[in-house]
This record gives sequence, structure tokens and C-alpha cells, in this order.
Amino acid sequence: MIKRVHKDLKKYKKYILYSARAELNAEVANSYLNWIWWILEPICFMLIYTFVFGYVFNAREQYFPAFIFIGITIWEFFNKNITNSIKMVKNNKNIVTKVYLPKYILVLSKMFVNGFKMLISFLIVILLMVFFRVKPTFNIFWVFAILLDLFLFTFGCMCILMHLGVFIADLSNVIRIVLRIMFYITGVFYSIESRVSGSYPILSQLLEKYNPLAFFITSSRHALLYNQPVDYLILVLWFIISVALSILGIKIIYKNENSYIKVI
Repeated sequence: MIKRVHKDLKKYKKYILYSARAELNAEVANSYLNWIWWILEPICFMLIYTFVFGYVFNAREQYFPAFIFIGITIWEFFNKNITNSIKMVKNNKNIVTKVYLPKYILVLSKMFVNGFKMLISFLIVILLMVFFRVKPTFNIFWVFAILLDLFLFTFGCMCILMHLGVFIADLSNVIRIVLRIMFYITGVFYSIESRVSGSYPILSQLLEKYNPLAFFITSSRHALLYNQPVDYLILVLWFIISVALSILGIKIIYKNENSYIKVI
């Protein structure tokens, strides 16, 4: 399977890049502010959450705007990709029914689109770090390992959900509810350590380490803002799980993708 995946990636890499660029261009084609929306949207969310939780609920996390922005950036990447994956085959019916391409190529194309937006957001994170005079250390390099885990975990989940979405019409409604629950237990706008650990220490540990998005967000904040190393054992654990999910997702697609045309 590895040889087949390598061959397919080599063959379709230009399509992935072209498709991602075309989608990005289409998003801003009829907009007055064009690509500036990719900057304004996360900044607006950051300002709203900063006001609501920083002032109304008196959150005391250091560098709170940057703290919020990191959470939003990682969550939005995962949330948008997962949401889009469920109807990805049906939404690309014109391509799927006319030419053959491995269906996980559609997943990679969408991830490139949202990954580009995430890159812009991380540039804003760097500006916020400069503004708040956060002193960078070698711990910031942990972010690359965290993002690798995030990318692989998201890819694996997307492949599996894309397959299920072809056959289960109501899956998008279920996933929307699951994502909403995940949003509130992931610590996007609050610190699990400070808000949960005092009253529920065991629950705090479970959420921080075994909720993947909570782990990715909390670890990124530690590495970028607070000069703290990542729990590398949990990082490796999620890497193994993410690779397993990715392999499973690709195998499922290879096995079943010829039947998608009959269903859609």
C-alpha cells in the first residue's frame, strides 16, 4: 500500500496544489476585502472571546489574546476540515464520476486550503508574541511536531468520515453535535488546567491528554507562550494513533471508492 500511496501522491500532487489554489481564489473572487478576510475572521473571533471571557468572566491567563488565538487557529483547522469531509464525495460529484483519482486526494486538497489559512493565523500569533514581548525558547520547535500530529489525525478522521458520509445521509448532523460538544471540552477559550483541575483533577488529566484537540491546543500554548516542553510520551501516542487512523482511512477508501459512484 505504501508504494501505491507514494505513486498516487507523486501523480496527483499538481492536482492537489492546483485545486487548493483554485478554491482559495474562488473564495475571494467576489469579495471586496479578498484575502484580508482570512486575517479578519480569526481576529474578530479572538476579540469577541477576549472580551467575553477576559473581561466579563475575568479570565486570568497570561497573554490572553494570544492564548485565545492559538486555540481558535487549531480548532478552526480541525473543525472546518472535519465538517467539509462528510459530503466531500457528493460535493465533488462532477470530478468523481468523470475521472479517476484516489478520493483521499480530495481530502488533501481541502487540508491544503485550510492549512494555508492556518499558516496565516500562526503568522498573526507570532505578531502577538512580539506585541506581548514573549521570549521565544527552543520549546517553540515542539509546535512542528504538534502540527504534524494534528495534520495526520485530521487526515485520518477525514478519510473515514468521507467514506461514511457517502452512505449515511444524516452523518453531518451527528458530527455537528459531536464537534459542538468537543468545542466546549477542548479549552479553546479557557485553560483546562486552571478551570477544571482544581475541582476535577482526574477529569482535567483526561481532557488534557486524551482529548486530542485539547492536547494539541494546550501543548501549543505551552510551547509558544509559556516556555514549557510538551509531554512527548503523549505526543508520540497521538502520533501512533494518527498514523493508524490515516492508514485505516486510506485502506477503506482504496477498498470502497469504486462503489461511491453507484451511491452518489
